[in-house]
Amino acid sequence: MVLTRAELTASLQNEVRILLHLAGKIDRAQLDYRPTARQRSTIELLKYLTVMGPALIQAVKAGTFDVAAWTAAEQAATARDFDQTLAALAAQADTYAALLGEMSDADFRTEIEMFGNRSSRGSLIVNFVLSGCAAYRTQLFLYLKACGREELNTMNLWGGIDGPA
Repeated sequence: MVLTRAELTASLQNEVRILLHLAGKIDRAQLDYRPTARQRSTIELLKYLTVMGPALIQAVKAGTFDVAAWTAAEQAATARDFDQTLAALAAQADTYAALLGEMSDADFRTEIEMFGNRSSRGSLIVNFVLSGCAAYRTQLFLYLKACGREELNTMNLWGGIDGPA
């Protein structure tokens, strides 16, 4: 594996940190903002992110996608308010450590087929979860910019810190 378990865990935990930084920039009056009618709103995006990473890692670990588990997790996410959603996102730092901590190096190297892709579990986690986190946080960043947060810049998106304007 190119990344060690500790590095992958740290990368996912960093995604949580950056996402929470960006979520802290949301004006609660704009939680229902959506760029177009068929895209997720800001709150829907955050709720989805409470499910996506942990559920996909569980699926990769199991070697199969459990539709019923995904649906239950989505229903639980839908019922959360904004503060509960932020708390669920914050909890992912520990969730990622627990989920990945149970996996051996051999587990990461074992090939499985999921969503039409045959790859190692480690590769699927990087490509689906870690890359997905970066993509969705970029989407949140763009939502924030579209809602008038002009002071946000590259440091907010990639470093999770407020940088010079």
